[in-house]
Amino acid sequence: MKVFGRTAVSEFLGDMVVYRNLVPCDPRLPPLAAMRAEVSLPEGVIPRKSEPAYGRVIAHLLREARALDHPSAEIERLIYVGDTQLNDGTAFANVCQAGRFRGLAFIGADRPDPPKTTIVEKGDGRLYVANRWSAVSQFDSLLGAQGFPVDERTAIIIDLDKTAIGARGRNDHVIDRARVAAVRQTVEKLLGSDFDAVRFQAAYDELNQPEFHAFTADNQDYLAYICLILGSGLYDLDPVVDDVRGGRLSSFQQFLGEVDERAGELGDGLRPIHDQIVGLVRQGDPTPFKAFRYNEYTATVERMGQLDDDAPLEDLLEGEIVITQEVREVALKWRERGALLFGLSDKPDEASVPSDALAARGFRAIHQAETHAVGG
Repeated sequence: MKVFGRTAVSEFLGDMVVYRNLVPCDPRLPPLAAMRAEVSLPEGVIPRKSEPAYGRVIAHLLREARALDHPSAEIERLIYVGDTQLNDGTAFANVCQAGRFRGLAFIGADRPDPPKTTIVEKGDGRLYVANRWSAVSQFDSLLGAQGFPVDERTAIIIDLDKTAIGARGRNDHVIDRARVAAVRQTVEKLLGSDFDAVRFQAAYDELNQPEFHAFTADNQDYLAYICLILGSGLYDLDPVVDDVRGGRLSSFQQFLGEVDERAGELGDGLRPIHDQIVGLVRQGDPTPFKAFRYNEYTATVERMGQLDDDAPLEDLLEGEIVITQEVREVALKWRERGALLFGLSDKPDEASVPSDALAARGFRAIHQAETHAVGG
């Protein structure tokens, strides 16, 4: 494994990228609000990556994107490159079904066990699940044998987080550290002198486990808010854990409602943020803790490209969010063959795109941020 210089995901995706709010970064493509009727999506709903409605939105965007440069080429085939068999595999199947595309997907990660690729049928498509990112080049070689040409009638979806950047099993821990640092920074700033680092870490580590996903909805905004409330002393961790395990506390909305009943006990510094989160949750906003997500954006870009070009490989993988060279190489090859490349991220826009003030200072969206490319 070695370093292949500096670049950005936009080298191979351009601005053909959507983050969680499904507003394309390329202004030539319609935002979610402009295509709700065409994809049968009610007002106020932003589908998540594993939902069938998400597949309808992405299939529609792929056709709109292809029409920009090849209006006579109708998409017939879909290739999907991701890192999770469940979430990415489900999104792949839903996009194939919605678009009536033939589909093949590569799901990668670096694992310590011997190299292995498993074929899994998923809906009308097929997943190639590999325990080496280097296997994506072998996947590319198989496409012709599968009667699956890569050309103007082929769309390529590339997952961003832990695929194009921060490759799972290789470099993904740096993405996770950025998020945890942002949660801590947000909670610490709001609690001030009342912040207890040990107490915060204990709450975050405990409630971030799969056992509590039903309670937190596996939503980092919700988890950050819960850690804030626990840090304030309004609740203690152990009774909350016992209530979740015992079934008395079954959802974040229930917890939020109970905190709201005691909102008068919150200090003046916490009451405004609590009221804001309550209002946004009631509006259906999946990312209600905006302060945390803004901090996540800066914590993420601060870990992209910040090390020197001659930094040791181990330091890059440990301290910087790097581009996955194997994905970069195959993406550039596919683009040369005429395929449409499109990037997906389930990271909230607030954690992915700079505010106007930061943009004026030269900050870029995650897919435009320059960093090192590392791979085999």
